[in-house]
Amino acid sequence: MLIAIALSGVAVVAVMAVAFTVGRILGRYRDIDVFWPLGFVAVAVVGFFVSAGNDSADSTQRVLLLVMVSLWGLRLAWHLAWRSRGAGEDPRYAQILRGAKGGSEIAYALRVIYGLQAGLLIFISLPVTVGMNAGSPIIALEILGAIIWAVGFAFESIGDWQLSKFGADPANKSRVMDQGLWAWTRHPNYFGDALVWWGIFIVAASGGWALLTILSPLAMTRLLTSVSGKPLLEKRMASTREGFAEYVEKTSGFIPRPPKR
Repeated sequence: MLIAIALSGVAVVAVMAVAFTVGRILGRYRDIDVFWPLGFVAVAVVGFFVSAGNDSADSTQRVLLLVMVSLWGLRLAWHLAWRSRGAGEDPRYAQILRGAKGGSEIAYALRVIYGLQAGLLIFISLPVTVGMNAGSPIIALEILGAIIWAVGFAFESIGDWQLSKFGADPANKSRVMDQGLWAWTRHPNYFGDALVWWGIFIVAASGGWALLTILSPLAMTRLLTSVSGKPLLEKRMASTREGFAEYVEKTSGFIPRPPKR
C-alpha cells in the first residue's frame, strides 16, 4: 500500500511539472486547473496497474474506480481547457501571486500554487489508491457509490453545458445565469463535483480499508464550499453580474432546491 501511495505521489508531481512548464510557456498559471483533474486520472491509472500485482484486490472494483475517475477527470479537463482558450490570467491566480511581494514569482508559484495543489491532490485521491487494493467489496455499497457518482457527474456536466450555452450569447455578458440547474443551486457544477467524490469514496470504502480515508472527500467538499470554490467565485460575481444579490436571495447556495419566489 505504501508503495502504491508513493507511486501515486510521483505521478502527481510529474503532472504538476508538466502543468508548470505549460504555464511558463503560455505566461499564465490558470492552466493548472486543467491539469488538476488530469492528476486524479494519473493516480487512478497508476493505482490500477500497481494493484494488478495484488492477488487479493478485487478486479471489478479496480475497473470501476478507474472508469469513474477517468470519465470525470477527462471531461472536466477538456471543459476547462476549452473554456479558457485564448484567455489571460485568471484573477484568482493574479491575486495569489501578489503575495510574492517582490520576491521570486516562480518560487512563490511553485510553493503556493503547484506545491499546495499537488499535496491536496495526493490527499484527496487516497480513496482511489487504497480502494484499488481492497478485496471482497460489498456489492450494495458499490452500487450506491456508482449511483451517487452518476448523479454528481450528470449535475456537473449539465451545469457546465448550460452555463457555456448561456455565456455564448453576448447579450448575457453581464447577466447572472439563473436558468436550468442554476435556478436550483448557485453551483450545480460544484455540487456535482462533491457528489462525484463521495460516490468514489463509497465505492472505494466498500472494500473496507478505504473507509479510513473519509477525510479526503470531506476535504474536497470543504474546498468547494468554503475555500477556493464557492466563496471566491461569488465574491467576483457580486461585483460583475447584474442582479446577483437577488439571485442569492432566491437560490440555494449549494444543495439543490426549488427557487424561492
